[in-house]
Amino acid sequence: MGAIYLATLQQLTGRWRLLVMLVLAAMPVLVTAAMLGNAHAPAVRNFEMAVLSAMLAGSIAPLVVLAIAAPAFGNEVEDRTLANLVLSPLPRWQIVVPKLLATLSIAGPFVLASALVTSWMAYLGDPRAMLAVSLACLAAVALYAAAFLWLGLSSPQAIGLGLLYVVLWEGFFSGFVAGVRALSIRYHAISLMHAIDPRRFADAKAEPPSVAVAGAIALLVLAGFLLLTVRKLRRMDVP
Repeated sequence: MGAIYLATLQQLTGRWRLLVMLVLAAMPVLVTAAMLGNAHAPAVRNFEMAVLSAMLAGSIAPLVVLAIAAPAFGNEVEDRTLANLVLSPLPRWQIVVPKLLATLSIAGPFVLASALVTSWMAYLGDPRAMLAVSLACLAAVALYAAAFLWLGLSSPQAIGLGLLYVVLWEGFFSGFVAGVRALSIRYHAISLMHAIDPRRFADAKAEPPSVAVAGAIALLVLAGFLLLTVRKLRRMDVP
């Protein structure tokens, strides 16, 4: 497992890919600075919807993760090197888990740094608000990573399909169609944020779930995508 993890890290840490992630991660910070410098700064609820939910959890985090997670298996399939892993005596989950950990190791620090700086600026260093935002974004990174790993293994057009998912499902449907929010990764991440700090992120329309419930749902979603990826790896015909 360690060799697969290190090989994946080396494979996915290209200079241009890291530069793109750095630019994306800086965007919420710049937008927050611009908002705070405006005489008509938004209310806490408006800031949460515009920056934390729509931008950071719904756009920046999935795009950063997509740039790493989709090629983690996609490059192996394209280069026809996946057969080397499949023919090894390792159980399939010992191939999937290092890929997931490598994705988290690369994408996680970018999103975490963006979340920490953004929440520190917006909430004046409130430690509980910073913790809520940071943990919610890390949960989003883990869930998006598991989903895009499966997508990269399932389709050669994983990047394009992932972009459609981010724009249409996370950006449009989950924001305007209440019935599909339960199938949105952004929704589960924001629910966790509300659960950790209900004082700061109180929602007048709905009672926030407990931390245990929000965390359990996130773990179930993560486990579900990992099981799908392991199942796909077992059943696919590798050239």
